[in-house]
Amino acid sequence: MCDDIAKHYREILVQLGEDPDREGLLDTPKRAAKAMQYLCNGYSKTVEEVVNGALFESESDEMVIVRDIELYSLCEHHLLPFIGKAHVAYLPTGKVVGLSKIARIVDMFARRLQIQENLTRQIADAVQEITQASGVGVVIEAKHMCMMMRGVEKQNSIMTTSSMLGAFRNSGTTRQEFLQLINHNR
Repeated sequence: MCDDIAKHYREILVQLGEDPDREGLLDTPKRAAKAMQYLCNGYSKTVEEVVNGALFESESDEMVIVRDIELYSLCEHHLLPFIGKAHVAYLPTGKVVGLSKIARIVDMFARRLQIQENLTRQIADAVQEITQASGVGVVIEAKHMCMMMRGVEKQNSIMTTSSMLGAFRNSGTTRQEFLQLINHNR
C-alpha cells in the first residue's frame, strides 16, 4: 500500500510543477507515504485493543481527570494538521481504566482524518463505553493549520470543543467542577 500512496504523492509533485527526480525530492513520495500511514494509524486500532483489559475495580466515585493530553490530527477537509490538547474526565461506577489508556484512546481517534467536533465526541463515547461511568466530559483545544496557513490566516485562534455525557451534561455542578479543574493553574 505504501508504494501506491508514494506513486500518488509523486503525481501530486508533478501537478504542482515540481520535478520529483531532483535530488531533494527523490525520496519524498516514499517518505510522505510513510508519514501519512503513521498519521492515520488510528484506523487499524480498536478501543478494545487500545484498552487491552486495563479496567480495574475501584470503590471511587469521584471525578477522574486526565488533563493536557497533547494530540495531533489531520483535518479531513484539507489534510492539514490540527494540534492541541484534550482534557478527559469521568465519574467511575465500580471500575477505573488504566491511566495511559485515556491518552491512547485520544491518540487512536486523533490518528484518523477528522474534524475536531467529531473527535471530541468519539473520545467521550469510547470512555463512556469502556468505563460505564455515570458521566464523561471531554474538552479539546486546538490550533488548525487549515485556518493558520491558508484561508483567513489567523495565527492565534484556538478552537475549543466539548462533549458532556451523563452527569456532566445533566449536572451544572459536575460540569463546572470539571471546567474549573482543567483551568486550574493556568
